[in-house]
Amino acid sequence: MKLGHILISVWLVAASTHLAAAQLYQWKDAQGRMVYSDQPPPTSIKAAQQKSFKGNYIEVGETYAARTAREKYPVTLYASDCGAPCNQARQLLVDRGVPFSSKDPQTSPEAQAELHKLTGRLSVPVLTVGSEKIDGYETSQWQAALDRAGYPKSAPPGSKPPPAANPAPPPAVNPASPPAEDQ
Repeated sequence: MKLGHILISVWLVAASTHLAAAQLYQWKDAQGRMVYSDQPPPTSIKAAQQKSFKGNYIEVGETYAARTAREKYPVTLYASDCGAPCNQARQLLVDRGVPFSSKDPQTSPEAQAELHKLTGRLSVPVLTVGSEKIDGYETSQWQAALDRAGYPKSAPPGSKPPPAANPAPPPAVNPASPPAEDQ
């Protein structure tokens, strides 16, 4: 019985291989009309072109809404290792599938100058959506700004989130201090 299933599966695969790579022919007929066909042209046609198609596929990537919003209202996140607010801010953008540039004022003097010019201070996180800026992280304010700009409410299915930021290293153990003794 198993052999029968295997033979049927092999036959179906072999019989359907021609469907994956379709041939298309293009030529001009005697009246000058462009003809497209899956059948070869008559032998009297000299300038025929044969095109090969390898099946169809769906492009996966940025959605139209995200691309339009990104072009009209680019998003910049000013954040550093400030703990929960900065982590939640990044996660919100990732969860919504928002393309954004991230600038860390602690490590970049240019980002520090930009943030100071933008807000007059150096506190993070700060979000800019187009010309709108939001100081501090509050979920509802950030969601509303992204909604107004037209960003999608969630990342497209199957999209890969960016890698998580490296966690802070654990505190160093001082080897000079003796270990605690059990009593």
